[in-house]
Formats: sequence, structure tokens, C-alpha cells
Amino acid sequence: MTSEISVEQVWNYLKDVKDPEVPVLTVVDLGIIRNVELNGTECLVTITPTYTGCPAMRVIENDIIERLSKEGLRTEVKTTLSPAWTTDWITQDGRDKLEGYGIAPPQDEVDKSVLFAEPTVVPCPLCKSKNTRLVSQFGSTACKAHYQCNDCKEPFDYFKCLK
Repeated sequence: MTSEISVEQVWNYLKDVKDPEVPVLTVVDLGIIRNVELNGTECLVTITPTYTGCPAMRVIENDIIERLSKEGLRTEVKTTLSPAWTTDWITQDGRDKLEGYGIAPPQDEVDKSVLFAEPTVVPCPLCKSKNTRLVSQFGSTACKAHYQCNDCKEPFDYFKCLK
């Protein structure tokens, strides 16, 4: 199975590795895969966590190793914190998957250091209304905030913009 595996093929295999917290996303969708190096059947995958201390990273590392071992690759996963992960690295496909799953994808946010800036408008992923309100900066995980739509009344998570 391992004859002539390319780096591009490894990237395609990594599209099978799901995020354990948001299972519609892959590690490629999230943009946490930074680099793939191949040397025969030895593979080095470099990842950047969505935030330092993310509890899902150990599971993701194990899932990467398990998935690539199915292709006969002995894999090491290396974590790098610099540069820090940003929501800009989420692919458009990943943003679409978040919205389809009922989580509002990151929006361009205003500079929080500006005292009188307009709050971020987070459209409802269900009815698409922009008439929403922040319920709590703390959602189901540290990378999400909790919102509610004022029109359809449904609560939803918002994947916070991290830059």
C-alpha cells in the first residue's frame, strides 16, 4: 500500500480525520494541519491547535496516526504554537459545514479596543436573520460563544473569530 504515496495523498487521507468537538469538520477544514513531510514510510505531520491547551488535540493526534497507519505510514505528529492558529485558516468548505451544522462561522470582527465600535453582527445559521444577540461569551467549548436569534428564537453557537 505504501509504494509511491505522495504528500498530496497524505493531505487527502487527513481529510478523513474529524474534529472530535465538531464532527462535521475535518482537521484540514479547520486549518490545523501546518505541514506534511514524507520520507519513505515515515511521515511527519505538523499541527497547530486552535488554542493552547485545547483538550481535543491528543485525540486528533491519535486519529491522525491511526488514519495514516492504515496506509502503512509510521507517523509522528509535531505540535507548533507559532504562528498561533487563526480562524482565517478555516477553509470556505469548513465555514459552509459549520453553518450547515448550526454553528455560525467566524465573522470579521471590529477592533475590540475601540470603545464605541459597533458589535459584531452574527447571522443566525438557521434562518439567516441578522437580528441576533449575544447570550454569553462562553459557549459549549472555549472557542465558541452562545447567541440567540431574535426572529426564529433558536439558540446557536458562534465560532469565535481568533486572530
